[in-house]
Amino acid sequence: MFVIRRAKLEDMGTLLKLARTVHFINLPADSDAIGAKVAVSRASFQRAASRTERKKDLKPERKGRDARVQGLTAGLAETDQFMFVLEDTQSGSVLGTSQLIAHMGGPGNPNFGFKLEKRHFFAGDIKTGTSHIVARLYKDESGPTEIGGLILQSASRGANLGRFLSWVRFHFIGMRREMFADRVLAEMMAPVTDDGRSLFWEYLGRRFIPLSYTEADTQCGRSREFIAALLPHEDIYLSLLPPAARDVVGVVHKETVPARRILEQLGFAFRDFVDPFDAGPQLEAPTDDIPLVGMTRPRLMGDPAEAGACDRTGMVSMLHKDGEFFAVWGPMRLSEDGRVSIPADAMAALAVRPGDEVGITDMTDGIPPVEHHAGVFAGPEPKRVD
Repeated sequence: MFVIRRAKLEDMGTLLKLARTVHFINLPADSDAIGAKVAVSRASFQRAASRTERKKDLKPERKGRDARVQGLTAGLAETDQFMFVLEDTQSGSVLGTSQLIAHMGGPGNPNFGFKLEKRHFFAGDIKTGTSHIVARLYKDESGPTEIGGLILQSASRGANLGRFLSWVRFHFIGMRREMFADRVLAEMMAPVTDDGRSLFWEYLGRRFIPLSYTEADTQCGRSREFIAALLPHEDIYLSLLPPAARDVVGVVHKETVPARRILEQLGFAFRDFVDPFDAGPQLEAPTDDIPLVGMTRPRLMGDPAEAGACDRTGMVSMLHKDGEFFAVWGPMRLSEDGRVSIPADAMAALAVRPGDEVGITDMTDGIPPVEHHAGVFAGPEPKRVD
């Protein structure tokens, strides 16, 4: 059986190995940074459990910075962060991880991106026109919820485990909607060279910011002020870049293509914003329009049911009073009084008993067709950096 739970300090070795397989800013291959993120995640799960216990309709709140959180994650310490891991209960091995950040930035702490825009020119005397794609620096202070850090070891792919790791984040949002923003952002990993360099950064960003791609990513975890201070505020004509650097703009890394497809199935759309460092596409969706958020609801746990007696399938989770979180995927049955029943081994994995309140996402009929939004999203529009 596979279970998703919160990340723990004993997972550090595996998380570090997973981090070394990709180049994610939100999962740096640094043991101190990962340890700090695990600590912040634990506190966030505990706060979420406390909110559940109080049963109050609370508005999102920003957390004061924990003095113990320094370095690479200090810039994110003022918001709730949740780090999930996927475990094979038979072997005890951690196979993958994903993350959920309640509010990325906010007033006075903007996110930055390049917006791609087309410029048209025409010369009447020679009856010839040209079009160019330009990149313009924008800032967003709306503090959207961000998902990221999705990594699944290669040997475990192909069994829908990647979807489980991705979907659990929306399930969690659906169970605690008041903790999250009205818009969800996903910054997709862009193509990098075998030695971890971004050609877009080498030919553009590094011309203005005297740091390597890795150093700039690391600094972003501490502060993003240097982006607005050093990158141009005017149009940047991408036609001036070498073809190899232009070709990665708005493109995802080959390892990230499945993750992008999963998100697009949920209504996430590309609105012409790319990461200012590697030009990876930024996808986003209104939180309440994401099907899995609306399909998730609380239910009371019923008595155990044999798998053969279950006529539905989906995700069931439990957030315990102490902040321990578990989620399983598999068969389930809904009774006439609304209780959910699952096999005994799944109940054991969740550490639940009949009468406990759990969260369910019924996926029996799959994900309903989603309208892809290309226009106005919830929250204020990003502003040009002038």
